[in-house]
Amino acid sequence: MSENLKTIRELADELGVSKQAIWQKIKRDTSIDLRQFTSTKGNTVYVNVDGQKAIKAMFSNDSSTRYRQQKDDVDDNEKDAVYDQDEVKFLRNLVSEIQSEKKELHKLLDQQQRLALQDKQLLEEYKAEIKDLKALTMAPHDDGEKEVTSDKQPEPENSTPESQPKPKKWWRFGK
Repeated sequence: MSENLKTIRELADELGVSKQAIWQKIKRDTSIDLRQFTSTKGNTVYVNVDGQKAIKAMFSNDSSTRYRQQKDDVDDNEKDAVYDQDEVKFLRNLVSEIQSEKKELHKLLDQQQRLALQDKQLLEEYKAEIKDLKALTMAPHDDGEKEVTSDKQPEPENSTPESQPKPKKWWRFGK
């Protein structure tokens, strides 16, 4: 090949752009018929000196492609920095919410434990009260009070336990 011919890849490297960028420029600019400046060998397109000048002119009109690419890289870094700052703020807010929820859960757990302790104490009191009531119903009445019978007749001396009236049980509900 002649030294005057360059491939699209070589032009792209020289201009600091991609092959696709060159092809897109050629497609957009209808004033240039690239066929007159190119030759194809196999799948490779070679561009002659005049075609190279035309393509370079298309890119030179675009306020320095390399500068634009560098600026785009800087913009991307700035966008990443802004994105990182937003992400940090979001994560900090999330951590704060989680910490406040954790505090609330601790309060609720403490309250539940206090209520469980109160329930246990009340249960023990009720058990003791039931035990006292059972003891009262089983113990003989020596309080000096007379036992009240339902028929109010004097008891016969030779009576059997089945014929004797049973004492009434008094239950106390609540306190």
